[in-house]
Amino acid sequence: MIYLIISRSRAGSERTKWLVVMSEFAPSCIYLVISLLVSLIPLGLPFPFASNSSTYLEKLSAYECGFDPFGDARSHFDIRFYLVSILFIIPDPEVTFSFPSAVPPNKIDPFGSWSMMAFLFILTIGSLYEWKRGASDQE
Repeated sequence: MIYLIISRSRAGSERTKWLVVMSEFAPSCIYLVISLLVSLIPLGLPFPFASNSSTYLEKLSAYECGFDPFGDARSHFDIRFYLVSILFIIPDPEVTFSFPSAVPPNKIDPFGSWSMMAFLFILTIGSLYEWKRGASDQE
């Protein structure tokens, strides 16, 4: 009899602990369910309203500037296309890493200032190299 009372009290305390733990995770579970609904409803909502696109042959045809495509899609590109793309990539990290220079000069330590100058120097060398190779020349 005493054993039943002790086991019931343990079961009650374990149940209480479980309820406390679940009440702590309840907001996270609710947030998870709501976020899944908010993300899945817009994905599934268009399907009942969508028409069968296989009936339109124009939508299934290949499109390239208004006429049928010709040639192989795996043709070789001239190296200048890649050099021009690198020319467009260089200013992005340069601007991003130049943001610390907007800090007042008395707030930057010498290591930060010199490392920023070294970075800009390396990017300048890369830009000069591409300029010397004629990457920006138009033909």
